[in-house]
Amino acid sequence: MIQGKRLTPDQALQKARHYCGYQERCHQEVKTKLFGFGLNRQEVDNALSTLIEEDYLNEERFAIQFAGGKFRMKGWGRSRIKMELKQRQVSEYCIKKAMKEIPDSVYFTTLEKLARTRWESLKDEDKPSRLRKTQDHLIYKGYEWDLIKETLKGLESQI
Repeated sequence: MIQGKRLTPDQALQKARHYCGYQERCHQEVKTKLFGFGLNRQEVDNALSTLIEEDYLNEERFAIQFAGGKFRMKGWGRSRIKMELKQRQVSEYCIKKAMKEIPDSVYFTTLEKLARTRWESLKDEDKPSRLRKTQDHLIYKGYEWDLIKETLKGLESQI
């Protein structure tokens, strides 16, 4: 709560509009914020409905922006993005829609670039260690195992 006092539903709605207008938010983030303003369940549900009607809150738009941003800026793979969206309680439909927004060609290029960068950063290590560490890095980033294997085979053949 702000300064230890409860906000009225109208005050909380106004703050939530600003909160959602600043950047895309998932329903869960906004719900938590509204409860933090001291609203009860009914008031939170009403505020969420209003925000959705006024298009301040759109789960599909959030999922697409989240997925695109994490892929472009952090190089995350589809597995990690899906997991993060599920943790934010985004619907399966919206997650699938967001995954379709990442073009396969760009996805594979990014995976290869990450693999090559990691591989080259480990040039002082022996080959099995380089492979394992590169593989672990790509798994951590959220890329699919079959794609990682294929990419690493390509890297090995170039050595």
